[in-house]
Amino acid sequence: MDRNAVGWFEIYVDDMARAIGFYEAVFDLKLQRLESPVGDIEMMAFPMGDDLPGATGALAKMEGVPPGCGGTIVYFSCEDCAVEAARAADNGGEVEHQKFAIGEYGFVAIVRDTEGNTIGLHSLR
Repeated sequence: MDRNAVGWFEIYVDDMARAIGFYEAVFDLKLQRLESPVGDIEMMAFPMGDDLPGATGALAKMEGVPPGCGGTIVYFSCEDCAVEAARAADNGGEVEHQKFAIGEYGFVAIVRDTEGNTIGLHSLR
């Protein structure tokens, strides 16, 4: 494969305003409305740029696609994942696993957002 394995992600939500508040506060960024190619999905995109490393994605709200804990975890890159984990707790989320070492690959923390989705936080320090 001549590219990163993940090219896009969507995190499904029930309450878009609440989810926007959570993600903007935890990651200290602004989400932007993304026009949907189909009429029945509301999307708010994470910052993206063609020249930036990593994958991007969006919060999505669509009838019949509920949020919640499932078999996939999206990991967000952080400078120090303990910082974002604390922000998650301060903004209505829950810390499932505090920052812990994963050997030569750095550290991760696992949190649950305000919609019940489990997300991962990854940092090298």
